[in-house]
Amino acid sequence: MEGSGPAVPPPPPPPPRPFNDSNHPSNSLQPSAPPPGSRRAPVPKAPEIDREKTCPLLLRVFPKVGGVHELGEYDLREGRVPAGELQIYTWRDASLRELTELVKEVQPAARRREARLQFALVYPDRQGRLTRRPLGTVHAAPGKRSEAERHTLHSLQFQTGDFMDVAILTS
Repeated sequence: MEGSGPAVPPPPPPPPRPFNDSNHPSNSLQPSAPPPGSRRAPVPKAPEIDREKTCPLLLRVFPKVGGVHELGEYDLREGRVPAGELQIYTWRDASLRELTELVKEVQPAARRREARLQFALVYPDRQGRLTRRPLGTVHAAPGKRSEAERHTLHSLQFQTGDFMDVAILTS
């Protein structure tokens, strides 16, 4: 080979990001503010996502009419989850209103005018125990607005692997 020096190996890949549940805030509905006494920095504003170029993530949603699932129904060691799972491919900029509309497509009870959908994240804490963190309530009727419906998966600090528990309340 003319004029070529020794081959330079490519740089090593960065180490994988370890799971860190400290990104989950307390049960506050203001996810961009750190919990009192926390050293965690506020969540930065989500970058614009081009849904044509960005690969969606899998959001595992577990709706239940009348209330939430018991944490015991989720068993990560045995791979057991509640029945009726919805697998939704979406992006981190999806809002709770957008998720409400997707749940309404497959859950007749969620289409009722008086229905309310209460969203919560289910994820393992630092000790490996499952924790539920309420995210907010969205009314099924589009005319009834709530503060929670504008929150996105990013602003709620969703992490890939978290479960979404949705209580569908009709009374």
